[in-house]
Amino acid sequence: MIILAETNPSWRFVFTRPAHFLAFGFGAGLIRGAPGTAGTLVAFPLFWLLNPRLAPMLFLALIAVLFVLGIWICGKTGEDLGVDDHSGIVWDEIVAFLLVLDFAPTTLLWQALAFILFRAFDVLKPPPIDYFDKTVHGGFGVMLDDLMAAFYTLLCLAFWKTLIE
Repeated sequence: MIILAETNPSWRFVFTRPAHFLAFGFGAGLIRGAPGTAGTLVAFPLFWLLNPRLAPMLFLALIAVLFVLGIWICGKTGEDLGVDDHSGIVWDEIVAFLLVLDFAPTTLLWQALAFILFRAFDVLKPPPIDYFDKTVHGGFGVMLDDLMAAFYTLLCLAFWKTLIE
């Protein structure tokens, strides 16, 4: 059931359901021009707050739960918007970038590099990300392409780290 089919959602839409609030990254997805970048930035304070307080495996388990939850959150919000993968839905960026931050070296330089790489892979969608972005729909499709961008980012970081060590 579409409760509000609109291409420019507002704070009113974001606050109609908890799923919308989360899908829009606590409001970051409302930022015009670069909602995905804003959503990715939301992952930083979440990481800095949660990661030091949780055991490594517990933090990974949390990311897995957030991913599975994101399938429903993003699917429901897309359905309510009438747009499968609306640009304002940024939960996928948040969760995927939390994964990147968990494995990236913890210096600001490495985290900045991770941010730039992740955004590049998310925007450019190199193969096979582009294929899955076009063919896998619903909440799982929304979450999957960002998970793949996270994987590419981590591969690049691992490669560069081996070169400098």
